[in-house]
Amino acid sequence: MRAWVIRATGDLEQLQQSDVPDPPGPSSSSLGPRHVRVALRASALNHLDLFVVHGLPHEYRFPHVVGADGAGVVDAVGSEVRSVRPGDRVMINPGIPDYACEYCRAGEHSLCRSYGILGEHLSGTMAQYVVVPEQNVATIPTLPTPLTWVEAAAFSLVTLTAWRMVVTRARIVAGETLLIWGIGGGVALAALRIAKLKGARVIVTSSSDAKLQEAEKLGADATLNHTTQKISQEIRALTEKRGADVVIENVGEATWDESLRSLGRGGRLVTCGSTTGPQVSLDLRRLFWHQWSLLGSTMGNDAEYREIVRLLGAGQLRPIVDRVFPFTEARGAFERLERGEQLGKIVVEINP
Repeated sequence: MRAWVIRATGDLEQLQQSDVPDPPGPSSSSLGPRHVRVALRASALNHLDLFVVHGLPHEYRFPHVVGADGAGVVDAVGSEVRSVRPGDRVMINPGIPDYACEYCRAGEHSLCRSYGILGEHLSGTMAQYVVVPEQNVATIPTLPTPLTWVEAAAFSLVTLTAWRMVVTRARIVAGETLLIWGIGGGVALAALRIAKLKGARVIVTSSSDAKLQEAEKLGADATLNHTTQKISQEIRALTEKRGADVVIENVGEATWDESLRSLGRGGRLVTCGSTTGPQVSLDLRRLFWHQWSLLGSTMGNDAEYREIVRLLGAGQLRPIVDRVFPFTEARGAFERLERGEQLGKIVVEINP
C-alpha cells in the first residue's frame, strides 16, 4: 500500500511517500479476532505528527507510517467483531490500550501500561489501510448535513483530548472563567466549544488578530493577543482581579509562568503538551497558598470517546477544518502546520 513514512527523524525532508506492506486484510488469517481493517479516506494532522517527525524518545521501527487521526470504510473484520461490518463508514480513536490491564478494567484506558497512539507508537493513518481494535472505531453519525470524510478524520484526537481536559480533569461548571492559549490549534478550538457547551466564560489567546476575530465568531467571550498584551494582567482586569478558574495549557515553558499568574485561588491548570519545552519552574508556596490544582491530561477513555461521538451525532462539536491537501502533497500539509498558519484541522485526502 502507499503511505507517508519517515525512515529517520529530523526535519520535514524525512517525510516521503512510499510503498509499505499491507496490514492483514479480508483474505488473511492473521487479522485478530477483535480487530478491524479500515480502508482510509482521509487523515488529519496534529502537532503530535510534527513531534514524531522531529523525533520523540521512542524506539521507532522504520519505515514508520505517520498520522494519528483517520476515517474510512471498514474493509475487513475479525471473527469476533460484532459492532461494525464491512462497508460501514467509521472514524478512528487513535489511542490504543490493551483493554486488559488494571487501568483498562477500571475504564481508564489512557492510563494503560501498554497505551500507544497511532502514528506515534504504532503504524499510523496516513496510508491506504490501518488495522485497529474493534473498540477503536465508531460509526460516523448520521446528520442532516452529512459529515464529509475530511470532517470525520478531523474529529477524534483533538475533541477527545479537549473533552478530558475541560470536563473530566478540570470539571468545568457553568459560570466559571476558562483561559485557553493558542486558539488556532485543534485542541484549543475544541476546548473553546466544549467549554461554551458547558456554560463557561471563555477567554482565548493568539498571536494572530485574524484568528482572534474568528474565535469571537465561534463564541469566545474575550480575546487577547499574547504578543502585544500581558495575559495575566488582562485576565485580572477581565475578572475583577479574581483570576481564571481554569487554564488550558499545552505550550509549556513559554507560557507556564503567565498561566500560573492568570490562575485564581483554588484554580485548576490542565496541561496536555509542551510545545515550547518540558522544563518549567514552580514556587511551591504559591501552589499551596492559593490551593491550585495542577493536572496532567492525555487523550481519553472509551466512555469519553463514545460521549463525544454522541454529541457529534446530536449536531454539536462538529470539527473545524482549515485546509485539505491531496495525498500526494501531504508534506505541504505538514509545512503549513509547522508554520502555525492554521485555524482548525489540516487534513490529507487519501482516497476521496
